[in-house]
Parts: sequence; structure tokens; C-alpha cells
Amino acid sequence: MDRDTAYQLVCEKITQDNLIKHIISVEAVMRRLATQFREDPERWGLVGLLHDLDYAETVDTPERHTFLTKEWLTAYPEIDPDMVHAIQAHAEHVVCQSQMDWAIYATDPTTGLITAAVLMHPSKKLEQLEVKSILKRFKDKRFAVGARRDAIAKCDQLGLTLEEFMTLALDGMRSIAVELGF
Repeated sequence: MDRDTAYQLVCEKITQDNLIKHIISVEAVMRRLATQFREDPERWGLVGLLHDLDYAETVDTPERHTFLTKEWLTAYPEIDPDMVHAIQAHAEHVVCQSQMDWAIYATDPTTGLITAAVLMHPSKKLEQLEVKSILKRFKDKRFAVGARRDAIAKCDQLGLTLEEFMTLALDGMRSIAVELGF
């Protein structure tokens, strides 16, 4: 599956603009992390792009989230079992085992935290947002309460400090700032 096919599939299944922005944010961060770890950015990017594919249908039944995606992706043999495992790991339906699993697990809530931080920034621009500001927001448990800090902190499983991880995540999101409108 190439990126265009995956994106088309996302647009068929997801109609909420904010959710699509979240999905492409996760994709961009996953690509940046793949580059950092000398992994395949296309493969990791697809995991990011497809991670919430069934969200519109499972939003009220989180215990089903990623299981529909797994079913749908059986039609695409190029999406290998490790990629599906990572997608399911982000929703805690399987245990994180690989670097890709930990990357998607930590990345998913991080993009929400960064998005909330940029919306609070006076410029509303990712280019102006600083990592130290994101880290300050991370420490404030009342800020972006849906951004699971425990999952974000698992970036240590990648051998990264929180600051290093946030730097890479911000860099990834900046690469698509125009698409995100930030």
C-alpha cells in the first residue's frame, strides 16, 4: 500500500477534519522517528496514517478500536503483521514489543499535546513553538488532559529523553505545518 492509497482510505473512513489532522500529525512524527532510528519512513508513516482508521466507527466502543482496522487491512497484504501489531499497541490492545510499537504508543498522545500547545501560543505557528514550552505544558496536568502523559513518557523505551522526543515530534509536525494550518 502506498501513501496515496492509505490516505484515500483514511478519507473514506474519516470525515472529521480535526481527526484527519491528528492522523497526518501522527504520520509525520512517525516518519521523523523512523529517520532518527534508520528505519523505513514509508512503513512507519503508514502505521501513523492508519492507526485511527476505524475511530469513527469505534468511538463509542473503544474496546473495538483497531480491531476493525485489522480486519480492513487484511485486504492489503503489504501491511505486514508487525505494522498491524503497532496499530493495535497504540490502543493498548496488545503489548508493545518493538521500537515501532513504542513509537506509535508515545506519538499518538504527543501530537494532541503539541496541537493544544500551539493553539495556546500567541503566534499559533509551530515554527514559533519551543520545546521548553511543550515540556512546561506537559508538566501541567490540567493542560490538554486527554494527552496521556504516561504514554508520552514511554518515549524512554525508545532510548529518548522527553526533551529529545518532543524535539523530534515537533520537527515532524513542523514538516506538515501548512497542511495542519499552524
